Amino acid sequence: MKTITIQELLQNRGLDSSKNKIKLVRHKDSRFDLYNDYRFEKEKFYEYQSNQGKDVFHGCDYIVSFIGETGTLSRFIGVFQVLDCKQLKNKEYYYSLQEVSGFEGLKERVIIDWGKSTLSWHQWYDNLKEVVQIHPGLHYKQFTDYFDFILNFAELKEIISKQYSDWKRMLSATNGIYLISDTNTGKLYVGSAYGENGIWGRWTTYVKTNGHGDNKTLKKIIEKDSNYSKFFQFSILMLLPKTITADEAIKMEKLFKTKLGTNSFGLNNN
Repeated sequence: MKTITIQELLQNRGLDSSKNKIKLVRHKDSRFDLYNDYRFEKEKFYEYQSNQGKDVFHGCDYIVSFIGETGTLSRFIGVFQVLDCKQLKNKEYYYSLQEVSGFEGLKERVIIDWGKSTLSWHQWYDNLKEVVQIHPGLHYKQFTDYFDFILNFAELKEIISKQYSDWKRMLSATNGIYLISDTNTGKLYVGSAYGENGIWGRWTTYVKTNGHGDNKTLKKIIEKDSNYSKFFQFSILMLLPKTITADEAIKMEKLFKTKLGTNSFGLNNN
């Protein structure tokens, strides 16, 4: 069976290596949590990518960037044009990099095998890299069961916005009582989902409102800090039938609020 390389995928989308000097770059550094920096604080990651101790991108027109995963696996995160390079007073180098459009269908999805020498973290483009997997997305988790997951907001946002079919099918099929945990303060919020689209429909509202879902307390928090939803984690406490009435669902919601003390000590306000 013929293997596919990342070079083939990029060429098919317009990256021309015959006219440009290109390097492959694999970011993995034991000093930093680059993977989560990229997931949750992209500007911090891009600043890391632009600052280099040596002139490693000298002569490059473009770099093809990857995040190192387990072993020699590496996830494609974009093609960047090298616009400029300045040597700083501390003798480090700062590159002005601009992401190139046209590769969105591959970004964060394509996993390659970097090969034996992961210490060679920057290599010229003619070193062919085999594609070993194509994932639905960076944060993708396959749905397995209603009670064996906790989703942070970034994961929930990707699942909802990219309409992952397994999650949409299962979360739309049931109503339920759900929990939002604020990992920054330890406070909890209990909510109920009922209606035509079940839990999927209710959680879609959280994504559309940047995490607050029109709840008064959560809304005040998000208004003070638009990035605060990164501390929210979503899980399911109890499933409810699709035939349940609003009054019945709210009754169960109040029971869990009492059990967990979320009105007195948490984020619920009724």
